[in-house]
Amino acid sequence: MGDASGPMLIVHGYDNIPPAARGAVLAIGNFDGVHRGHQALLLATKAKARDVPAPAGVLLFEPHPREFFQPDKPHFRLTPLALKLDLLAGLGLDVGIVLAFDRALAGLPAEEFIDRVLVRALAVRHVVVGEDFHFGKGRGGNPQVLQRAAAPGGFGVTVIPPVRDGTEVFSSSVIRTRLAQGNVEGAARMLGWWWRVSGKVIGGARRGTGLGFPTANITLAPGVALGHGIYAVRVHAAGECHAAAAYLGTRPTFDDGAPVLEVFLLDFQGDLYGREIAVEFIAFIRPDRRFDSAEALQQQMAKDCAEARARLAAAPAGRAWQTLPHEAG
Repeated sequence: MGDASGPMLIVHGYDNIPPAARGAVLAIGNFDGVHRGHQALLLATKAKARDVPAPAGVLLFEPHPREFFQPDKPHFRLTPLALKLDLLAGLGLDVGIVLAFDRALAGLPAEEFIDRVLVRALAVRHVVVGEDFHFGKGRGGNPQVLQRAAAPGGFGVTVIPPVRDGTEVFSSSVIRTRLAQGNVEGAARMLGWWWRVSGKVIGGARRGTGLGFPTANITLAPGVALGHGIYAVRVHAAGECHAAAAYLGTRPTFDDGAPVLEVFLLDFQGDLYGREIAVEFIAFIRPDRRFDSAEALQQQMAKDCAEARARLAAAPAGRAWQTLPHEAG
């Protein structure tokens, strides 16, 4: 099981669970970022599933509980649900179960969550969680609560300690901090894949076109807190990958308005307006700043594009999101 031999079965909610999703070994968590710490936990889930044997799966919550409890405070999500599921499927899991984190689920005591969801609905064979996992009303559930319920519920529990790179623990919050600082390379080392955003190309002020650098613009999701500046990026569009330079900022040389992501494809002739693209952040080039004239900005943009081309040529290709680490064999 869990050998990526077929597509991951995705189930929403815990009513009417299909037989193929019952009796699985399940990792439980939010898995925002599906970073290298998460990947270690998920690979342990796959290994346990082979031993049982049973399907290997993941149980996650949507939206992130923080978004439910603080709806007026935008949350920086590293991975929207669609990207998260793509990354999880890339790890070769058999089942992905998505539970709506709503008032009913938030109010469910931990013991009732175990009985109603894990035991009766999912007939779970084994649960894999991190040491810091909490669940249930008031975050009353933790790995110890799961372990006490395991024998009566007929399932096993594996608790995975924090995964480290040297002295540093892989952490979604640390990755968010690195991205906010523009440190996309450091974020990628923790993620195990190049961080990316997706969106539909929208119309802009066409200032880039006037400067000789026509851009494809996309709106970032609320809460995304990437450091402002110039980046070397790869753009994925219609199955093709293009080298590009990206600007995120408030355009201080012109209007100092709302932040926008503007992407200039280095070797592309065509119109991406209205098309869905993904922008993969490879390297930070420089922070945003104001220029005294459009001509000075134009000269700097030419230097930025040359630097982006050089950074992309030097970047390792092996950490792209399509090549998530799998266990040997």
